[in-house]
Amino acid sequence: MLMLSVNKSLIKFLTDFGPLLIFFIFYYKSGNNMSVAIPPLIISTLIAVLIVYYLDKKIPYIPLIGAILISLFGGLSLYFNNPIFIYLKPTIINILFAIVLLVSNKFFNKNFIEILLSKSFKLTDEGWNKLNVRWAYFFIFLAGLNEIIWRTQSESIWVNFKVWGILPLTILFTASQVPLINKYKV
Repeated sequence: MLMLSVNKSLIKFLTDFGPLLIFFIFYYKSGNNMSVAIPPLIISTLIAVLIVYYLDKKIPYIPLIGAILISLFGGLSLYFNNPIFIYLKPTIINILFAIVLLVSNKFFNKNFIEILLSKSFKLTDEGWNKLNVRWAYFFIFLAGLNEIIWRTQSESIWVNFKVWGILPLTILFTASQVPLINKYKV
């Protein structure tokens, strides 16, 4: 049973980060050529979603949305031979996430952070609402930061920022929410 759990965790890790690793390999081996790296990114992302579906018999929304957007924006970048579409993808995704969190909570009385995380821990309604708003503002921050980086830095810096900037920022932000979670834990 433990071996099955370890294998599933490894496969989950590979489906989450494998496409990104494949993108980096093709990007750097091609001399920083985005047009060479995007097709393997799209293909590996779609394969990762299929693997998740095969294992779980369902596709979680976040990887599915990510695969659709990577395919759409990557395809547009290739079709128009213009990387602006792939640069805009993180901005658009983060803004969409922020809007969904804010609008769903305010107008539909649905807290998506609670829906996504309620199996991991239980919070009071006030705690879920605060966590929801914080994540929404964090997504807005990431969107703004992405815009600043791609508009003012080289493509190579932007590519590295996507992993070595956004990922650590997200980990730090998540860790900074532990006091709020502990305070409002039920």
